[in-house]
Amino acid sequence: MSAVESSRRLPVLPVWLIATIAGAFLLLYAYVIWNALIFLIQQANGVEGLTGYGWFVLLLPVVFPIVVFAGAFAIGWKRRAAQFALVLLTGLGLVAAFWLNIFAYAAASTALYGG
Repeated sequence: MSAVESSRRLPVLPVWLIATIAGAFLLLYAYVIWNALIFLIQQANGVEGLTGYGWFVLLLPVVFPIVVFAGAFAIGWKRRAAQFALVLLTGLGLVAAFWLNIFAYAAASTALYGG
């Protein structure tokens, strides 16, 4: 056995279990993305519209869950099932906190509207 073969680390979980756990959490992440996209479209079609800054701020919750899911998947896919699910759940909590912050900022700020 060469050094390259011994340094390769095989996943602890079977591929079907990784796909099942990731798929279940992907549905939850997709729900957040869908809500953020609907909120962006509603605000853009509102009476005042959005400024450039408003587009930037309201596009962040659409892109951020994708980045967090990719990072959580990269961190957790070689771990045990419970640890993998916990990493994805932690990422989902981070996304939820970010979404609530953006939502509160959009409700309180007038800098996003009037474009």
